Amino acid sequence: MNEQKKFFQFGLTQHFPCNYLPEQKERLMVVMNQELLTNENYQRLLEAGFRRSGNQVYRPHCQRCDACESLRVPVKDFTLSKSQKRILTTNRDIKVNISSTEKEHYYPLYERYINTVHTDGGMYPANKNQYDNFIFSNKISQLFIELYLDDELVSVAVTDHLPGALSALYTFYDPRFPKRSLGKLSILSQIEVTKTLGKEFLYLGYQIDACSKMNYKNKYFPHQRLNQERWQKINK
Repeated sequence: MNEQKKFFQFGLTQHFPCNYLPEQKERLMVVMNQELLTNENYQRLLEAGFRRSGNQVYRPHCQRCDACESLRVPVKDFTLSKSQKRILTTNRDIKVNISSTEKEHYYPLYERYINTVHTDGGMYPANKNQYDNFIFSNKISQLFIELYLDDELVSVAVTDHLPGALSALYTFYDPRFPKRSLGKLSILSQIEVTKTLGKEFLYLGYQIDACSKMNYKNKYFPHQRLNQERWQKINK
């Protein structure tokens, strides 16, 4: 490998309508030489505010907006809230399983979730090609944190497995059980798995306070947000 290829190269997309704040235009900084991705250097990119979709790694690079803030939970310090304790109590009959490989019955659950919960989103209607290109990477190690109710799969949290952290890529769950708060339960399960594996952080992606669909991540305390290139601790 020559010297130029030892470092990531970045490019900028054109501006396009923001998926989360309709009044804004979005632009992304993307990693151009994806062949350099490894678990170790993807973790470094996460620390700098990047995320991935499939093998594409990106971070917002918008001229007039800085609403997207990377958020991570230092799991050793995490404390359950009263509502989170109630979620765990409600779901005492849910069993958690960790898989290192994808299973064929994931996609039907993903399809049901997208086509029921996100009919107004860019991933609707779901299709298998979109699912494969979004969820999986041949560069990054992954765990699939499964929730089972009476031996039926009801949630999958797709989680990147990195040297010092886990990173929540996407969670899809059975929309037939709204009172169980399966999305929140899956995050709590990811926090517990992160602790068990001895990792320092669970990365939860971008927190966008002004977007109701993206501000659920700030309910896990304490957490840290990347602001002005510095991670800042947020207590309750």
